[in-house]
Amino acid sequence: MKFCRFGPQGHEKPGVVDSQGRIRDLSGVVDDVTVDSIAGLSVDIDGLPLVDEGTRFGVPVNGIGKIVAIGLNYADHAAESNLPVPPEPMMFMKALSSLTGPNDEVMIPKDSTHTDWEVELAVVIGKTARYVSKEDALDHVAGYAIANDVSERFNQKQRGSQWSKGKGHDSFCPVGPWLVTPDEVGDHQNLDMFLDVNGQRMQTGNTKTMIFDVAELISYVSEYITLYPGDLMITGTPPGVGEGKKPTAIYLKAGDTMKLGIAGLGEQNQQVVAWRHLGDAVLR
Repeated sequence: MKFCRFGPQGHEKPGVVDSQGRIRDLSGVVDDVTVDSIAGLSVDIDGLPLVDEGTRFGVPVNGIGKIVAIGLNYADHAAESNLPVPPEPMMFMKALSSLTGPNDEVMIPKDSTHTDWEVELAVVIGKTARYVSKEDALDHVAGYAIANDVSERFNQKQRGSQWSKGKGHDSFCPVGPWLVTPDEVGDHQNLDMFLDVNGQRMQTGNTKTMIFDVAELISYVSEYITLYPGDLMITGTPPGVGEGKKPTAIYLKAGDTMKLGIAGLGEQNQQVVAWRHLGDAVLR
């Protein structure tokens, strides 16, 4: 099934996507889309109320406790970054405050000149994973989604060795539009991926070229960090990021648009905007 959350920021309702790609209101069945609420859920989708076309998508699952990210997980992306292929998965964390809906604005940080894009397969954890074997790892997956691991490269690489400095800015983790259950995804290690900027293809890839596959990543991460139901793991990006463009790197600027997608998981569309003061706003 394809689950989603829809409506204004902070007031999202639970939804499910029907065979025609339309949102159906699930609020009469569950209070929200969480790992617990959708586990084993059976519902007559076509009998649910239709939601108006064009309604905003929010982050597709509520209750994300942390975002664990994997860097340099595609060999050709490591090469374009002038970095060696890592012998073990490279881990870093993205701030929960970076979460935002799949089609919401992406805001360039204050004084930034190096904001970049990264289409990634996101994995939502379905049950507690602690020292999990590779053989059992996929039993801990609730579903899959698209993430854009937006990155400020100067802050990431020129402000010391803490990648999180360039990865956790507000609006830097659009997720969705859907949380797709594993049975509907099929082979998650053979999904085509793309990302366009201003209508020009920048990234083309497939999850089959990951250095470390999803099962390996869950097993590895669970040795160091306990993964709880609802946690989000993003799994690396294929080549084509702005930093790697030759002869001159390309970075995002206000007014740019991004369109990205993964086969079977939908698409995201984002407008890039200049920094502005958000006050107490919560993007997700």
